[in-house]
Amino acid sequence: MKFQLLLGSLCSQLKVRHWWIGIFLWMVLVAPAQASVILRVAIEKGVNQVQVGSSTTAVVKDSKGKTLGKLPAMSSFAAQSIPGGVALNRWESGLFWIAPTDKGFVYIGDRWYRGKALVVPTDQGLDVINWVDLEEYLYSVIGGEMDSRWPQEALKAQAIAARTYALYKRQERRHHPTYDLGATPDRWQIYPGVARESPATYAAVNSTAGKVLTHNNQIILSVFHACSGGHTENVEDVWGKPLAYLRAVEDYDQNISACNWVQTLSPDEISSKISGIGNVKHMIPQAFSPFRSVKALKIVGDQGTRVLRGEEVRTALRLRSTRFNITKGANGNFVLQGLGFGHGLGMSQWGAYNLARQGANYLQILGHYYQGVTLTPIKAR
Repeated sequence: MKFQLLLGSLCSQLKVRHWWIGIFLWMVLVAPAQASVILRVAIEKGVNQVQVGSSTTAVVKDSKGKTLGKLPAMSSFAAQSIPGGVALNRWESGLFWIAPTDKGFVYIGDRWYRGKALVVPTDQGLDVINWVDLEEYLYSVIGGEMDSRWPQEALKAQAIAARTYALYKRQERRHHPTYDLGATPDRWQIYPGVARESPATYAAVNSTAGKVLTHNNQIILSVFHACSGGHTENVEDVWGKPLAYLRAVEDYDQNISACNWVQTLSPDEISSKISGIGNVKHMIPQAFSPFRSVKALKIVGDQGTRVLRGEEVRTALRLRSTRFNITKGANGNFVLQGLGFGHGLGMSQWGAYNLARQGANYLQILGHYYQGVTLTPIKAR
C-alpha cells in the first residue's frame, strides 16, 4: 500500500495546577535548545520506598529547581515516602529531581533508564517518573516488544507503531499532572530500560525518527499484539467503538507455535476469577465476531450467571486470546483450544515478522495492518 507523505505537527500544551508548576518550571530550565518530545513514563507507582541512583554523578533538585546536592556515581539510595513529601539521602523535600550528568543513566527500582527521574508523593505512596526523549525511549521499547534479531523492516514497523502509540497516549493524558504512560504491557508498551537496547533497535528508531501514523490529520491509536492466528479483528468487536483504521485483515502468523494454545480451567479457577457465580457448571459462547472470536461468553454457576463481553472475555479469564473453542472434560474441567496471542487489533508482530521475511518493507507492513493511514513527520514545539 502506498503511503502519502504529509507535513504534520504535534503541539502539546502543558497545563499545570497548584504546586505541580514546579515540575514544569524545571522542564523549561533543562530543556535542550533543539526541539524534542519528552515523555513522562511511570516506572514505579504507589510504592513506599524505591531505590534510585545514577551511572554518573547526579544533580538533585527540588520542585523550584534549587540544587540540593549531588548523588555519587554508581551508588543506590532509598527514596522513602514521608508525611508531606519524600526523603532521599540526607534531604527531605516535596519532590526530587535526579538528573545524571554527562549523558549518564538513571537507576530506578532495579533497572537503568535514559533521561532523568522525578520522585513525587501521591496519596498511595511514591511515584517515580522517567522523563525521557521520545526517540531514546523507543530504543528500549523496540527491544522489549520485539526480538532485536528480527528483520529490520519489522523493527521499523514496530518503531513507528510504538512512537505513534506513545504520542497518542501522551496527547490523551496531556492534562495528567505527573505521567503520560506506564512501562508495562497490561495497558501500555513494554519499556524495560537500556538493557534491551541494541544496534538493531537504534537503527530501526533512527531510520524512522519523527514519523507517526495519522488518519484525517490525527494521530491514530496504533495498537498491536503478538499474533492473531490468521486474521485480525475489527475494533468494535473487541472494544465496542468503531475506528476507520482498525479493520480486520488477513494475517500471516499461522505458522507460529505461540499462536496455538490450549488452556484447561477448573471450575474453582474460574470462580476465583469471576466473583458471585459460585461453582461453575457451564461456559457458553453466545456471540462471535466474523472471524470466530468470542464476543460474549456466558458463565453459569450454582449461585449466579455472568456474561463477559469483548476484551473482558480474555482479561477476566487471563486467556491468550478470545479465539477459542470450549470442550468439557469428564472431570468437570473446561478445555479451551485457541488461536492468537493478544487482543487481535492492529499490527500482528509475528505477522510483521513473516511479511518482512517475505520481502515486504515497513510501509507495506504498516499499510496492511492500519487502513487508510498517512505517514506523517511530527514537529515538536
